[in-house]
Amino acid sequence: MSRSGADEHYINRALAEARKGLGRTSPNPAVGAVLVREGRIVAGGYHRGAGEAHAEVDCLRKVRSAAGATLYVTLEPCSTEGRTPPCVEYIIERGVRRVVIGTIDPNPQHRGRGVELLRASGIEVAAGILEERCASLNEAFNKWIVTGQPFVIAKCAMSLDGRLTRPPGESQWLSSAAARQHARALRSRVDAILVGAETIRRDDPRLTARDRQARRQPWRVVLSRSGRLPRKAKVFSDAHKERTLVYRGQSLRHVLDALGKREVLSVLIEGGGEVLSEALDQRLIDSFRIYLTPLLTGGNVLAFGGKGVASTAEALRLSQVEYERIGNDICVSARAQR
Repeated sequence: MSRSGADEHYINRALAEARKGLGRTSPNPAVGAVLVREGRIVAGGYHRGAGEAHAEVDCLRKVRSAAGATLYVTLEPCSTEGRTPPCVEYIIERGVRRVVIGTIDPNPQHRGRGVELLRASGIEVAAGILEERCASLNEAFNKWIVTGQPFVIAKCAMSLDGRLTRPPGESQWLSSAAARQHARALRSRVDAILVGAETIRRDDPRLTARDRQARRQPWRVVLSRSGRLPRKAKVFSDAHKERTLVYRGQSLRHVLDALGKREVLSVLIEGGGEVLSEALDQRLIDSFRIYLTPLLTGGNVLAFGGKGVASTAEALRLSQVEYERIGNDICVSARAQR
């Protein structure tokens, strides 16, 4: 295996470590690392949560000696002290010979500094290995650390004619049980779930992560013009009621600003149509997860209505579009193209 091929192979292994921490590290990124000596992985590690050891430290602590070895890490090692000491210092102390980095720290205040310090100490550094793959792992962190804004995912289940319409008194779901289970997996990986007041009044959802391994429940965020909400609703009366926030009479953009200041890195908008439409009109959505169910409901409850665009040229373009069949439903995942 060539050196470049080996670097990609081991960064992929570091990515596998990083994924173990997904949904658990906010407001920190998910990071993984592996230590390699003579073509063999001798240790692996990942970041488990804010305040706990970073991936590099978690990995290096598992070996007596790292002298002469190569450390593969998905994100540039930190160079400043935060909740934990800087990883760069520990890497230097342990005698690592070479460091291979997936992607550079997106924080403008720290970007590239870890690489400079490692090289200044005599350590060989290679960066940008599987860069896009490593960066996409932390797309929410990357946006928030640069802009202060959370990464916004719009999720809904709609009929083939783009409706959320259901007759009063019927089940709150259009999609199948399998599709709903698939959708709920997102909840354990975001910091907040946002809905409009009408969704609370009509559906009384729990908006919780059902994953038994979920480290913590996401914030439940409710937007209301009037503030008149049923106090017996599950989000106000269940065991996680302290995780519910109500914003009255505020625009969605203002609410997202406020959530960013709370170190909320990712927000999942689950409805209803009015909130989804506002998010689309204002171009606040970064990612879409749409479940298409084989029904034609008609009616006036559109998933994405709003003001619309003046011309097709102004329409929001999507990229990285993926289609997955789940029973009779189709899950469409895509990124907003900026």
